[in-house]
Amino acid sequence: MLKRISWTVGCAAALLLSQSAVAAWQNLNLKDVDIDIISDRYQRSLPEFPVEQRGKTYRAYLQAEQGTEYSIRVHNRSDQRIGLVIAVDGRNIISGDRSELRPNERMYILNPYQQATYRGWRTGKNQVNRFYFTEAPDSYAGRWGDYSAMGVIAVAAYAEDRPQHTYKDKEYSESFGDRAQGSGTGPNSFQKSAPAAEPGTGFGDRERSPSRRVEFDPEHSPFGRYFIKYEWRSTLCEKGLVRCDREQDSRRQDNRFWNNNDYAPYPPGMGHWRNENR
Repeated sequence: MLKRISWTVGCAAALLLSQSAVAAWQNLNLKDVDIDIISDRYQRSLPEFPVEQRGKTYRAYLQAEQGTEYSIRVHNRSDQRIGLVIAVDGRNIISGDRSELRPNERMYILNPYQQATYRGWRTGKNQVNRFYFTEAPDSYAGRWGDYSAMGVIAVAAYAEDRPQHTYKDKEYSESFGDRAQGSGTGPNSFQKSAPAAEPGTGFGDRERSPSRRVEFDPEHSPFGRYFIKYEWRSTLCEKGLVRCDREQDSRRQDNRFWNNNDYAPYPPGMGHWRNENR
């Protein structure tokens, strides 16, 4: 069987074969992979609001912040190599093509217990262009006229088909170079304004990111699919997923005994539509 060619990121040390033969090969599931969206602005993972974790599918909401660069961090908690098809706004982050999260697409490979961070659209063997939150028309997918999966970070995790050996832990190290000078297409050149359109992911500044091709034969179906829908804060407020108190006018302190709105407002997450038939 011909093995497909996939990608691994960073400068890899030699992979040594385990002295023991492959023991019981365990079936993988959703819990074998952790995915975090890391904000460059806050240098931490952004909070997620899970809405579904059933079978082989995980879904959650995430708050996007206009102009903020971000990365996708994935941790393989299993003792097996896995393949990751990653799509942002419906586009494969390696090839840029429309993605269906299938095993014949380009994918990144994680070794056992390895963690890796994917910071942008791969535009060369040793470079990426950064991810950043923007409005849909300014997004990478939007510039291709593709709005079919806007605002979704999707990962399909594949086990290796009939692997021939195991790998020792901690034999893979990431080594990213300094960030290259941008071309003026990233968030620094974006004029921030009140979010009107739905969010998307832009094609930002160029950055060094070494990678190499490896052989990997994925199984036909993923053992886990992860969908993270990022929205502006105002949308999450409307959905009742985050608490959004009214912003106070900096020129005038609100009087708690004098409501200028005259009537009681609807509580968070509850709109007029819920009371139309009452």
